[in-house]
Amino acid sequence: MSQNDMTIYDHIEELRKRLFIVVVFFMFAVVAGFFIAQPLIKIIQHAEEAQQLTMHAFRVTDSIKVYVQMTILLALIMTSPLILYQLWAFISPGLLEKERRITLSYIPFSVFLFLLGIAFSYFILFPFVINFMLKLSGNMDIQTTIGINEYFQFLFQITLPFGVLFQLPVVLLFLARLGIVTPVFLSKIRKYAYFVLFVIAAFITPPDIVSHLMVTVPLFILYEISIWICRIGYKKAQAAVVENDQNEQA
Repeated sequence: MSQNDMTIYDHIEELRKRLFIVVVFFMFAVVAGFFIAQPLIKIIQHAEEAQQLTMHAFRVTDSIKVYVQMTILLALIMTSPLILYQLWAFISPGLLEKERRITLSYIPFSVFLFLLGIAFSYFILFPFVINFMLKLSGNMDIQTTIGINEYFQFLFQITLPFGVLFQLPVVLLFLARLGIVTPVFLSKIRKYAYFVLFVIAAFITPPDIVSHLMVTVPLFILYEISIWICRIGYKKAQAAVVENDQNEQA
């Protein structure tokens, strides 16, 4: 049955099946995450920037809260390729055969960019922010004592958004291949996009100009790379449309 022949009920049933697959796999990923979370938390606690801090659990539930949050995060990362595949499988009937193959190849790149964004923020941005805060506290003769829950909340606040924001090239390329956006349109709205990214960076980073620039500049570069990638993808999409029209006329 083609997508055009499917009723709304068929679409809902198809979506339900795919969500069920994702939920089942996510539950298995949670079980695996329970075994990975504790060693990973210990590794993060013994990182160079963390060793400069004295961490405490201010509430009895802080330790289990961090443990559960890390478990769920790991489960989401492990499930993300399947989520992307199920999303692709749901919309693929409405795509051309060539578009199906191309968009399917986006999945590993999307996962790679997500992990790259987290790695960039954890290994480059996060240590800089921590060292900046510690230096500021030292200049003010303040001894830094932080709760384990607050430390990991701060870590998640900085790293996870970068994993999501690094999806920008893949998302814009996908929209360009579908003809929803064009490189010309992305260039025209550049100043508005820069403003949005500037505001997002303000929410992610502490209120100091250096940290803000360390987030904003990579986001601007990422947007420009996205336009360049979209330009290539849009040209290929237009060429595919012309080729398809020629085949139909023949």
